Amino acid sequence: MQMKVKYGSWGIIGGAVFAMVIGFVWGGWTTSSTTQKMSEEAVQATRAAICVAQFKKDPNYEARFKEFGGMDSYKRSDYVQTGGWDKMPDQEQATWGVASACVAGIEGLANGEATPAG
Repeated sequence: MQMKVKYGSWGIIGGAVFAMVIGFVWGGWTTSSTTQKMSEEAVQATRAAICVAQFKKDPNYEARFKEFGGMDSYKRSDYVQTGGWDKMPDQEQATWGVASACVAGIEGLANGEATPAG
């Protein structure tokens, strides 16, 4: 009788481990930290798209775009911050990292790539 309980316990444990492996590998399960990171990345991508759209709607877009393309890559983030395009509507201060993500989107415009901001 004791052997059956022992094997039954190991069967339950093995089944639970197997179910977790299948769930996380193929089932799409995620931990809360992974979900949080994915959420933050989605928000950052949205803010970058808004920044690119604000850059494109600038009254002097053509001149700014030409100026942007002619400057060194390490100065581009500062250029976006100075222009204020990284600030979201109704925000006084931009969120950290938006300018860098925006630079990548604007560079995509220069390369003719489609951007979420369109």
